Amino acid sequence: MTHRERTLAVGALARVEGQGAMYVRARDGVVEEVRLDIYEPPRFFEAFLRGRAHTEPPDITARICGICPVAYQMSACRAIEAACGVTADEHIEALRRLLYCGEWIESHTLHIYLLHAPDFLGYPSAVEMAHDHRHAVERGLALKKAGNAIMELIGGRPIHPINVRVGGFYRAPARAELTPLAERLRRALDDALATVEWVAGFDMPEDELGHEFLALTADVYPIEAGLPRTTGGRTFAVTDFEDHIVEEQVPHSTALHARLAAGGRYLTGPLARYALNHDRLSPLAREAARAAGLGEICRNPFQSIIVRAVEVVYAVEEALRIIEAYRPPAQPFVDVPSRAGVGRGATEAPRGVLFHRYELGPDGMISSARIVPPTSQNQAAIEDDMCEVVQARLDLDDAALTAVCERAIRNYDPCISCAAHFLDLTVERA
Repeated sequence: MTHRERTLAVGALARVEGQGAMYVRARDGVVEEVRLDIYEPPRFFEAFLRGRAHTEPPDITARICGICPVAYQMSACRAIEAACGVTADEHIEALRRLLYCGEWIESHTLHIYLLHAPDFLGYPSAVEMAHDHRHAVERGLALKKAGNAIMELIGGRPIHPINVRVGGFYRAPARAELTPLAERLRRALDDALATVEWVAGFDMPEDELGHEFLALTADVYPIEAGLPRTTGGRTFAVTDFEDHIVEEQVPHSTALHARLAAGGRYLTGPLARYALNHDRLSPLAREAARAAGLGEICRNPFQSIIVRAVEVVYAVEEALRIIEAYRPPAQPFVDVPSRAGVGRGATEAPRGVLFHRYELGPDGMISSARIVPPTSQNQAAIEDDMCEVVQARLDLDDAALTAVCERAIRNYDPCISCAAHFLDLTVERA
């Protein structure tokens, strides 16, 4: 099928968090323009933070996202503590990692079962999918509840946790409180392994990304801390991230686009973490990855659902390991007296690296703030990937091509905000 000009416009993307649209234009068989239009109104969190006390970012930034609030809290805590010259002790760091494991489990499971699996199995939503795959959906909901249970016990509640503070936590759980949680997680581990096997059986379209990957690296699989590194061999300190990552405004998005100062677009998220940290997975998670057909690096974005499932296995195992070794800290937090300075922090949100930077005045008030979320970093790479997806499939009719495009966008689990919308499609031909 050939067209002199062909335009696809999706007014509201389905099964993604937030308000976004897609626009594709091709002429004479060549894709000329692809846009991921993010039209959700600016939320001004960086402006809200100015003039607030240095203790407030964990509570304020948690409201940015109901799916990954812990990511914002942990990156904020790291940045504020860096500005104040304070380091939390190993017991507090273990609790932070445990809380973050809960978020990885619930967020990845939500994406796998409710947002992404319907694409592979041919359903418009998880509701319709549940009619034929009830056991699978119930398994996904049970896994998500296990992640929520960690967040509720450690964080105080599963959405926008209230137990997190700069320096640690308001309260640390007693060891006995973790026993029922461990029992639940042991059951969840079986569900996590079954999830990897399940998604590995999906029919995966052929695709390969050429983008540079960026992720944190550490002695363990990175979640709550690490050193930024790229597959191109670049490594830099978190304190220097603004020298290496450049944000730019584009006309079609209320979110900024990011690029590497040394060389163009890049991708962060599960594929990047896996590529740069595969050898730091637990033996069980590595074996699950191998059995699912993954090598040491995965560049097919459609297979990101498998990598997420492998990370769920790791997060469940890691949570169990932390619980087994847990000893309540003498005090659930360290004091963080304010001082003038600049601090930066980074952690691995489920969708990729999340950078924070805060400048504090002599009075302990925040004079400036900067937050660089994963989805804004990934926008340029998503658009470039979409261009290749469309170019290779221009022979499809509008309905089929639109479905492939939406499916390709959902590979990246873009977190515009937490919402799902009905698809509105406009096609213009000339």
